[in-house]
Amino acid sequence: MNLILFGPPGVGKGTQAARLASTYDLHHISTGDMLRSAISSGTPLGQTAKRHVESGGLVPDDVIIGLVREVLQDDISKGRGFLLDGFPRTLEQARSLDSLFDDLGIEDVRVVMLDAHENELVQRMLKRGEETGRKDDTEETIRHRLHVYEKQTHPVKAYYDARRKVDMVNGLGSVEEITGRIIKQLESASAPEPGV
Repeated sequence: MNLILFGPPGVGKGTQAARLASTYDLHHISTGDMLRSAISSGTPLGQTAKRHVESGGLVPDDVIIGLVREVLQDDISKGRGFLLDGFPRTLEQARSLDSLFDDLGIEDVRVVMLDAHENELVQRMLKRGEETGRKDDTEETIRHRLHVYEKQTHPVKAYYDARRKVDMVNGLGSVEEITGRIIKQLESASAPEPGV
């Protein structure tokens, strides 16, 4: 099994990704972790990424896709599935990722979208900010991040809807409840049709 997990800020992607990767023995690929690893190991792509990070710019899509390619090729060689956490974030990244899947012969990819109402997400992140002392988790900055997500990342859902089924999962509730919903969705959708 290969998974793409996405959803708005504060919906709990990282937590659920770690649990799902453990449940299905998938390689949990977070682009942030992947970038840090490539930069610290000094690979050619890592050095390119480092220059962008140090200048305060965004790492270009072609560099990210190049890093994802390296990781996925390694996973394929080990016969291991993957879970992409929070990537792709834009329509262009989704298209590039599909081209990469085609190049590498990867066909079995499921898309799970965690969703929750904006006001619930704002309250959740405000609470997290209070508990962790994060000064950037103000209501204004949180709503801005959600607006950016809606504008840039939500169109990815429409793109995937047209190409493959998107499993929509309610992202509210306890961590265990949400994990249970995702697993139920994945396993009911992957079960063979009766008589097949």
